[in-house]
Amino acid sequence: MNPIQMVDLKSQYQNIQNEIDQAVLDVIRSTAFINGPEVKKFQQNLEAYLGAKHVIPCANGTDALQIAMMALDLQPGDEVITASFTYVATAEVIALLQLKPVLVDVLPGTFDIDPAAVEKAVTSKTKAIVPVHLFGQCANMEAIMDIAKRHNLYVIEDTAQAIGAEYSFGDGRKQKAGTIGHIGATSFFPSKNLGCYGDGGALFTNDDTLAEKMRMIANHGQTVRYYHDVVGVNSRLDSVQAAVLNVKLKYLDQYSAARNKAAAFYDEAFKNEPKLTTPKRASNSTHVFHQYTLVTDGIDRFGMQEFLASKNIPAMVYYPVPLHMQKAYTDPRYKEGDFPVTEELCKKVISLPMHTELTDEQLNLIVSSVKEFLNA
Repeated sequence: MNPIQMVDLKSQYQNIQNEIDQAVLDVIRSTAFINGPEVKKFQQNLEAYLGAKHVIPCANGTDALQIAMMALDLQPGDEVITASFTYVATAEVIALLQLKPVLVDVLPGTFDIDPAAVEKAVTSKTKAIVPVHLFGQCANMEAIMDIAKRHNLYVIEDTAQAIGAEYSFGDGRKQKAGTIGHIGATSFFPSKNLGCYGDGGALFTNDDTLAEKMRMIANHGQTVRYYHDVVGVNSRLDSVQAAVLNVKLKYLDQYSAARNKAAAFYDEAFKNEPKLTTPKRASNSTHVFHQYTLVTDGIDRFGMQEFLASKNIPAMVYYPVPLHMQKAYTDPRYKEGDFPVTEELCKKVISLPMHTELTDEQLNLIVSSVKEFLNA
């Protein structure tokens, strides 16, 4: 049995090695390392996959969020609502642009942003909402878009953990995560469901004007070389990474199916464990299981993490400290106890290995080890 990894990129690579090696070698031989044909090809392939009018590749997911906010002409002091239970990058770019992050609680079952909390947080200074599709399924986008429409707000979907997930509207329409709001932003960090072999990211939009502006911002604020119309940044997806992504995009739905199979195995194994709550599936979204996250009750999750590590089984805590309690985001508006669901989750969640190459043998060992700890 291969060693168990949180994300087994080596085994995944070995299964598509010939395609990857050829694609990378073709780029090297072409020497078109920046903005080469592979980047345009990936852009077009991802547009087709998502059903998005425009995909703008960039250097990483954090850049994608920053470029999105720059393109919306948000001004210092403008408020942007997002969840306190998320990775720091979501709030980081808000603060870097001198905007004001307004944090809200999440729902206990799906871990996604609570639309009712969003509604309560809207003020005259609010300009945008950043729902995070956490751990692999969409937030309640129908409710969020309704709030945004009523209050004339922009919506930027943080899709870094949910690319490939599909949202279902009440009228039966379906759209891919990241294509519902005004802008979608994603990361191609290697451990993501669609990951490259370095850094990478992209923005999605169906708005022609926003697309043109985001392309300009990502390219030093220029559309014609040496003529800079706006203040921009240098954020490019290089051709080697685009070549890798072009290969892996073909397998994305297959990868999602493999993750769901592993998640179903975990669900069945833990369904009668009173000290563990398995992840809830949102009724209006498919799940692509970037993480498989359990909520523990009455156990020492770090003790469980150490016990599993002693058996060479990794487990991770995403995220141990909510944003409103991070030193960098200390704000007199927030104190401990203000976001009870987020704070409870940060004390209780633990994530098990989840990737495309998990075998039944590995899954059985993980499950039996967790049960051994619970019954000790």
